[in-house]
This record gives sequence, C-alpha cells and structure tokens, in this order.
Amino acid sequence: MKAQVERRSLAVRPALKTAAGELDRRELLLLRLEDGEGNFGWGEAAPLEPYDGVSDRECLAALERQVEALEACPPDARGPQALEAAAQGSALPQALAAVDLALWDLAGRRDGRPVLELLTDRRPAAVEVNATVGAGEPGVAAAEAAAAVEAGFRCVKVKAGDPEDIDRVHAVRAAIGDGPAIRVDANGAWTVAEAVARINAMAGAGIELVEEPVHGADALRDLRARVSVPIAADETTAEPGALAGDVADAVCLKVSRAGGISGLLAQAELARAGGALVYVSSSLDGPLGIAAAVHCAAALALSLPCGLATLDRFPEIDPGVLAPVDGMVAVPAAPGLGVDPAP
Repeated sequence: MKAQVERRSLAVRPALKTAAGELDRRELLLLRLEDGEGNFGWGEAAPLEPYDGVSDRECLAALERQVEALEACPPDARGPQALEAAAQGSALPQALAAVDLALWDLAGRRDGRPVLELLTDRRPAAVEVNATVGAGEPGVAAAEAAAAVEAGFRCVKVKAGDPEDIDRVHAVRAAIGDGPAIRVDANGAWTVAEAVARINAMAGAGIELVEEPVHGADALRDLRARVSVPIAADETTAEPGALAGDVADAVCLKVSRAGGISGLLAQAELARAGGALVYVSSSLDGPLGIAAAVHCAAALALSLPCGLATLDRFPEIDPGVLAPVDGMVAVPAAPGLGVDPAP
C-alpha cells in the first residue's frame, strides 16, 4: 500500500476566542493511501494542542511511523488489517484518525458508495448542527448568535471561560429569543465551585447543556450532582473510564480524538450503554474530518445538534456540500467521504 503525507495550514477568520486562547491558524496533516489496484482514499489528522495536548510535531512523527507500517502491508490489505498494522506503528489517536478516514474513503470510492452506506442501512439526508459563538464581548456574541438564528440555526453554542460568561449568555438569549437552544462550552476552564455559581446564574437563560464546564471525570461527577442543568463531557472523554454513564448526561465525541470513524462509533456505543446522550463535534477540522463526522452522526441517528458547522471559518475553503442550510448539513452522497481535501 502506498502512502503520502501532506501538510496544510489554514487561516481562521474570524479568529475563535475560547478559554484556551485565540485560534487564528489551523494546521492539518493529510494522508493519501493507494492500494495495489490504484484505488485511493484521503484522510486527515487534526491535532489541536491547546485542547488535546498533542502537538503537530508529535502527530506527524506518529503518522510517519504508521505510514511505514502501511507501506509494509500487502497490496491487497483491506481496512481492518491495514488499520491494525498502522496501530502497530503508533496508537496515537489523532494520527490514527487519518489512516482510518483514508481507509473508509478508499473503501467507499472502490465500491462506488458513500461511507454512510458502508456503516448502516439508515439514509438520513442531513444532520442538525449548532452554530458556534466565540467568547467575545457580550454585545458581539449576541450579534453573532442573532445572525446564526436568522440563518436557520436552532441551537447556538456559546464559548465561555472569562469574567463575562454570565453577561454573554444572557445577552445571547435576549438577542435570539426564547425558541433556539443555547449550550455553553467552557473547555474545562472553571473549578467546581465556579461552575456551580456560573451555571446557576445562567440557568435563567434556559441552557440546553454545559459542555466541559470542569475538567476530569471526578470533577464532572461532583458538579453534575450539584446543578440541575445537564452536563456534557468533551475533553474529559479522553480519560480512561470517562464514558461511564455516571460522569455526564451527554458526551461530545470527536473523530480526531477517537482515532477515526471506527473509534468514534465504538465510543458512542459505550456511552449509550451507560445511559449518556451522544453528539459529535469538530475541533476545527478540515473538510475530510467534518465529512467523516457527518457520516458518523447520520449513522448514529443523533438527536442532539452536532458542532460541525465550522468550515466557514476557513476563508480559503469552499464548504460545498458541507455548508449548513437552515441549521442542517447534508450527508455527502458521493463515493467515500464524498469531499476533497483542503486545497
């Protein structure tokens, strides 16, 4: 099996302000696999060190070890065999995601079917997505949220993690009215005591859920017992045992952190077995990562909106079929993942 790794660097406009800082550039690693019959597939590695602790350099080194293992595979090696071989080179999930996505893309292109048809008999045409509003000044956040609702979004995720959190959330609610849902994402910035105080102060705005208000399974369990607003785990899901049902009411799964489509579907099954709701989100992935997550969300028939409407932050990319319309993103119908890599 032939493999080739390429780098992509994309500007983020406007820059996204979060509790972890301001993100104005996104680095991606693209992987192209080709089997012995000339079929090919694309995958994407999207580490984001402020969130997952994995640097671009570490991910590239892991992906290069995986590529060596893949190139030693027989030309007729298929998905599971090739993925297992790559994992022997390195088990780093963010790098393994590129291999997994490329193998699914290759399989779909070879068979002339979209990945969704390889995963399930379900045929949803689109998945619901939320808009994301950065942790900016309350008036700016309110204007962004109002524009998103005007564009058809029925759920707005508001970034948090600074002294203006409470004012920002209430300003957003005032701007969008009572109908649309608001979820808050603190990226683990609060202590349990801070989270209790802030969530209670926000509760009057009608909060759908609070994503990663604190970091760590023990802290999430403690907080969950002390507030009435549903709690979702995001970054904490990387911890062993964090998908257990007593940690959070919902879990936010990401293709990159899960090691690809295969890993995400396995994590979703585990979380649901524990009684948690599941939704899928992006850590500002490129088109391949977003497309993979959309296929997963459709296969899982998720009830919560997913955080997959982020490609518009890359001015160099035309989202194409992945552009949200009335708060929905279409499931790509072309073979494989159904999209091309970032230009």
